[in-house]
Amino acid sequence: MKHFRSMTIPYIVWALAFIVAPFVLIIIYAFTDGGLSLTDASFSLDSFHDMIDPLYATVFARSFETGLITTAVCFLLGYPMAYFITKFDEKVQSILILLTTIPMWINLLLRTYAWIGILSDNGILNAVLKSLGIQPISVMYTGVAVNIGLVCNFLPFMILPIHTSLSKMDPSLLEAAYDLGANKVQAFVKVVFKYSIPGVLNGVILTFLMAISAFVIPKLLGGGQYTLLGNLIENQFISVGNWNFGSAISFILAIVILFTISFLKRVDPDDET
Repeated sequence: MKHFRSMTIPYIVWALAFIVAPFVLIIIYAFTDGGLSLTDASFSLDSFHDMIDPLYATVFARSFETGLITTAVCFLLGYPMAYFITKFDEKVQSILILLTTIPMWINLLLRTYAWIGILSDNGILNAVLKSLGIQPISVMYTGVAVNIGLVCNFLPFMILPIHTSLSKMDPSLLEAAYDLGANKVQAFVKVVFKYSIPGVLNGVILTFLMAISAFVIPKLLGGGQYTLLGNLIENQFISVGNWNFGSAISFILAIVILFTISFLKRVDPDDET
């Protein structure tokens, strides 16, 4: 037991320094108005009142809209892929899951720059369209480009939890459904999909939270003209220097994340995702 405790000390120190301390600072800055100087800070809710400004309200609305679109597309693409993977034996499933996660091994910045090369006016997409005799299209620096980047980067986060839920399902449940007279559609809806709901919720919430808080992808593919919550937080900390307002937004996102994690644990207490 003493050896185990000594092994946990480095992690505890790391967590206190890089998780707890920054979050405490965020809370302090969110509820004060002293700027960067904490010595002159006083309790204030002005940073939260600033969120009511129509300019920031637009950013919030755009972020949630983008998050919903990204999540919906990831679900429509990810669920069939996860279901398809579960049809193979365990060894093949491991290989397919590996192929699904390989893009995540590449730096997010590099993956985003790759999409710039594909979607730009002189990129691969328009080159293919020209070769087919189709009029080139302008996709870069639009919401479409941002959503494409978000979907391709976050799709594995939808596939993996759904696959985890489906792989835990007992195949005999489907056989029992067929024996009781259910057709393929009824068996899928009442057995397969119902059993996969915890994984679907995991994937939906993970994808949505990452989509609304992303800042690299909207910044590069949106050309700085497509601001989401992540970009707003980055601007407040780095460009504007308003740490109080940036911390207030970060605090709200943190509360949302903690709430969703608590919700997921209630839905699926034995979650292994």
